[in-house]
Amino acid sequence: MWTDATMIARTLPPRLALFALLWWVLTDGRVGSWTVGVPGVLLAALISALSSARVGVGTDRWTSWSLSGVLRLVPFFLWYSLRGGTDVAFRAFAPTMPLAPDLVDYPLRLPPGRARVLMANLTSLMPGTLSVLIQDRFLRVHVLNLHGAYESDLESLERHVAAVFRLQLAEQAPGSADAAP
Repeated sequence: MWTDATMIARTLPPRLALFALLWWVLTDGRVGSWTVGVPGVLLAALISALSSARVGVGTDRWTSWSLSGVLRLVPFFLWYSLRGGTDVAFRAFAPTMPLAPDLVDYPLRLPPGRARVLMANLTSLMPGTLSVLIQDRFLRVHVLNLHGAYESDLESLERHVAAVFRLQLAEQAPGSADAAP
């Protein structure tokens, strides 16, 4: 088993490369941007590497993440962000679109921790949904259309988040998406 220092040393170079590549892409490869980019890339890589280290409270460890899970989540995130923005815009400009707002409890299969927090934060970018709070094993979600496909979208998001954190989802979540605990 690796110590935290070994884990950080082992994961820092690939993270530096990834963040440097990201900076290069975002700045269109402009050489002058590296005066800001180098400190930013170093800080981002270090914070990212430290996310794999011990938290310092009890035996809790920062969950390691999967690069392939992140790479699958990014296009999913971008697509659903676009769909969510478009959906809300159409509803604002076309009052004839179906609206059946409600609060629903989505049964989470993710374990407590950062994965649930990421799920809650990303839920707000899904078309017609807004995450309200995490309560026990449920995520309370405000939906604009109770009769829409929000449940399958949330299931898909949960699978993507689980892949980012290398987690296995529970076979069946307790309860149904409409039932409170």
